[in-house]
Amino acid sequence: MATTAETSNAELQQLAKQHLWMHFSRMGAYENAEVPIITRGDGCYVWDQHGKKYLDGLSSLFCTNIGHGRADVAQAGADQAKELGFFTNWSYAHPRSIELAAKIAELAPADLNRVFFTSGGSEAVESALKLARQYHKLRGNGTKYKVIARETAYHGTTAGCLTATGIAGLRAPFEPLPAGGCHVPNTNTYRLPEGHRAEDLAEAIAHRIEFEGPETVSAIILEPVQNAGGCFVPPEGYFQRVREIADYYDVLFISDEVICSWGRLGEWFGAQRYDYVPDMITTAKGITSAYAPMGAVIASEKVFEPFSTGTTSFMHGLTFGGHPVCAAVSLANIQVFEDEDILGNVRANEAPFRSMLEGLRDIPIVGDVRGAGYFHAIEMVKDQETKESFSDEESETLLRGYLSSELFERGLICRADDRGDPVIMLSPPLIAGPEQFEEIEGVLRPVLEEASRRMLG
Repeated sequence: MATTAETSNAELQQLAKQHLWMHFSRMGAYENAEVPIITRGDGCYVWDQHGKKYLDGLSSLFCTNIGHGRADVAQAGADQAKELGFFTNWSYAHPRSIELAAKIAELAPADLNRVFFTSGGSEAVESALKLARQYHKLRGNGTKYKVIARETAYHGTTAGCLTATGIAGLRAPFEPLPAGGCHVPNTNTYRLPEGHRAEDLAEAIAHRIEFEGPETVSAIILEPVQNAGGCFVPPEGYFQRVREIADYYDVLFISDEVICSWGRLGEWFGAQRYDYVPDMITTAKGITSAYAPMGAVIASEKVFEPFSTGTTSFMHGLTFGGHPVCAAVSLANIQVFEDEDILGNVRANEAPFRSMLEGLRDIPIVGDVRGAGYFHAIEMVKDQETKESFSDEESETLLRGYLSSELFERGLICRADDRGDPVIMLSPPLIAGPEQFEEIEGVLRPVLEEASRRMLG
């Protein structure tokens, strides 16, 4: 007779398959396979419904920066719920959103002092794009509506965000999209477009603005390290030149840091890592280490100025933006960062993390290792010398036919991704150290060696 635990597990599987529509998931894949059900977490690790332990090498989608199981952070939310479970920020304020906005302004670069809260990353980007349009209209430049973004970049799932997203497969099911998205080459220096040099990549933004007409361009949106495609880092001087271009053409510069903020690159914000000052920062994920859903747009005084006097309002809002429970959790999360020197841990261990990944280059299928902080990718190739990549069919076989399931089976959660060339992405909790790096290598090396044998013969 089945035990209660086994019955419960079976019921969870049945209910999941009958009712839970998972995000970005091929639901048909679970017809004859179990849905992975994660039931608890502690530090850098999570456990599934069968009690199997996994190293969370992706920080649960770049989110759980301080790790799992922090009862103190969860308690901050519970305590706040007892005092004030919810009140809106639509024409009202409450203590926690005020305190959090002030703290974020203290940590953000330069005069990015104005914080508009959202419920997550896509909403933050959507809000920033709308803010840029209204900003220009208030200044008499109502024809500025286009946004310059990079090829293969992912900026969110809402309709406005998809105009900036540079991944054809994510855009196609929902076209026609709102007008305005314009794309330029990204900073994948491992695969520079023919005829381009690294020093030309920022200039491509200026050329595109000229082509579109500066009077039509509202904003430039770029990640400090581009996620989709596999952790593309900027060439030297890239962002400084982008800042000059934005100023010259009167275009707002949005630093999309939904992933790259809150220590992921070893600084509070990725803009600080690469020494540039944007007009807006979009953030989410690590703002609460995912103990509660929250995001924000952090705007400069320049952007805020047209909204600061008279009867003008930013004609946009979200019911749960600045939710008091989420704000309390975020404040507790930031306190952990400060008390336990989370940024210092990333800075101290970035080099050993990178060294471990670089050590995998002796495996024939490993073509490139790139990234920054605790945000890295391994690109896989058919030939290291020529950098020949895999076809779509071969990538399907490599990633979904072998790597994804094998890495998970061996107890490592990471991301095998082909939104571009095939990569494995690693983004462990910021509390990880050499012990976890050794575990990651202990799984990656044999799996990649087997992938080489299977794919390369």
